[in-house]
Amino acid sequence: MYLGVFVWADQLLARYLEGRSLEIVLEHSRLVACLALDVCTHVGLSGPDRIFIEEAALLHDIGVCRVNAPELGLHGAHPYIVHGVLGRAILEKEGYPLHALVCERHTGVGLTVSDILKQNLPLPPRDMCPVSLPEQIICYADLFYSKNPAKISQKKSPEQVRKKLLAFGEDKVRIFDDWSRSFSKLRQEP
Repeated sequence: MYLGVFVWADQLLARYLEGRSLEIVLEHSRLVACLALDVCTHVGLSGPDRIFIEEAALLHDIGVCRVNAPELGLHGAHPYIVHGVLGRAILEKEGYPLHALVCERHTGVGLTVSDILKQNLPLPPRDMCPVSLPEQIICYADLFYSKNPAKISQKKSPEQVRKKLLAFGEDKVRIFDDWSRSFSKLRQEP
């Protein structure tokens, strides 16, 4: 990881989070960023793409600062599912529109209008699915780590990820499997 990016992201996150919640988001985001950078190496991404992925992975959960998740030390007004949209608004305000899209598009393997309507989610009815390769890599890496303080450093196996995604439909598992094939180095890990 590039130390300058790390410090910049830490400072930005610290403007919105504090205490226990900041520690949890920092640890989770660093793990996601490390895994995303491993994928970058495997698929041959370097230069500006790699730097963007590192930055966006470190900031992808900034929107949790406005949600109600007491187990994470968060006492905001919004349900957790809205953190991507909230993060997008924060990062757009901060002047990072591409990073903002990562925030909005990183939930699960992405949310479609159909998902939002079928599940009656408190989200704007628009597709929020990762489109670019950097967005897909960050979304993929995020699936392997939880913000649960008791499990934060435990990397999930691909089977654990599949099992969780299956609750939202076989189509979500297919997307994950497609990404796993594209980022095949990770499939081979125990």
